[in-house]
Amino acid sequence: MKVKTLLAAASLLVLAGAADAAVPEGYPASYQAVIDAAVKEGKVVVYSTTDAAQAAALVKDFEAAFPGVKVEYTDLNSTELYNRLIAEVAAGQGTADVTWSSAPDLQVKLAADGYAAAYPSPEAGKLPAWANYKNTVYGATADPVTIVYNKRATPEGDVPTTHDALLKLLTDKTEAYKGKVAAYDPERSGVGFYFMTQDEIQWKAAPELFKAFGKVGLKTYTSAGAMIEKVTAGEHLMAYGIFGSYAVSRNAKDPNLEIVYPKDYTLVTTRAVFVPEKAKNPNAGRLFLDYLLSKRGQTLIAGDAKLFAAREDVDGATTMATIKKAAGGQVKPIALDDKLLDGLDQTKRLRFLKDWSRALKGQ
Repeated sequence: MKVKTLLAAASLLVLAGAADAAVPEGYPASYQAVIDAAVKEGKVVVYSTTDAAQAAALVKDFEAAFPGVKVEYTDLNSTELYNRLIAEVAAGQGTADVTWSSAPDLQVKLAADGYAAAYPSPEAGKLPAWANYKNTVYGATADPVTIVYNKRATPEGDVPTTHDALLKLLTDKTEAYKGKVAAYDPERSGVGFYFMTQDEIQWKAAPELFKAFGKVGLKTYTSAGAMIEKVTAGEHLMAYGIFGSYAVSRNAKDPNLEIVYPKDYTLVTTRAVFVPEKAKNPNAGRLFLDYLLSKRGQTLIAGDAKLFAAREDVDGATTMATIKKAAGGQVKPIALDDKLLDGLDQTKRLRFLKDWSRALKGQ
C-alpha cells in the first residue's frame, strides 16, 4: 500500500511540474505535449564546451522555467564531445540529450553523418540564416574571435588592430615577442583547427602569420581559459583567436586584459546545438534547445552569461550589434553549412597540419 501511495505522489509531482511550465508565447498549443513528456523524462543531459560556470545562469533559469526537468551539465573540449557522442551511439545504450559545441564544423559533421535528429524548432525563424543548418543544427551564440593582450605589459603602440598589423608586429619585433604569444593548437584542438582554417579562407596572408608565429616561438594550448590566465599573469603578452565571450567575462574582473576586435575582419563563430538522434530524453533535449534559442534564453546569453546572442532582436551587453560597433562593421559570420565539411576532409586536414608544422619551425 505504501508503494502505491509513493508512486501516486510521484505521479502528482510530475503532473504538477508539467502544469507549472507554460507553453512559451508564440508556440503552437501542441507544444504542451513536448513539455509534459520532458517533465516525465525528468532530466536533460547536456554535453557542452561552454564552461559550466559561464552556463550556470542559463541552467538555473531553464530549471526555473520548466520545473521538474533537471539539467545534468558536463563541459568537455570540442574533440572530447565529438568522440564521446560517437562512442555512446556505438555502445547502443542511448546518448546525451543535447550537444552544444564551440566547434560548429564538428557539429555539422555529426549531423551530416546521421548523429543529429532533424528538429524544426519553433524558434528557427528568429535566427539569422547563417545560424541554421537544415533545421537540425542551430547557432545559439554569435561569438567574435578576438585577440587579447596584457594592457600593463604591452606597449600601446604595439597593439594590433588588424591581422596585417599583427603580422607586421611579429615580423618587426620578433625578439621582443619570443615566447610571449599564445594561440590554440590546431593539432589537438578542434576549435583551433577551425579558427586557423577560417583565417586562410578570409585572409590570403594567413600562412605568413603562421610563419611569424613560428619565429616568435608560439605557445599553443587547447583551452582559451589557460591562455587568458597566462596573458593576465604576464607570462604572455597576447593571445590570438580567443572567444570574445571568455575575454569579456575576464575583462569584467580584470580590466588589465584588453580585447581587440580586428577591424579588417572579425570572425563570428557560434556555439552550435542539436538534439542527438539517439538521445535518452529527446523531449527534454528539444525543450533545452528551444530555451537556448528563445528570446528569454538569448536575452540571458546577451546579459548575465556574456556569451553573445545569435538573435538580433535582443538587447544586452554582448550582441551582434556590440561586435559590429567594436569591429567597425567588418564582421564575418561563419555560416552553418556544408562548406564547413571541406575543412574536415582528411587530405585537406593533413595538408594544413603539415604546413602548420613547417610554419612553426619558421619554414
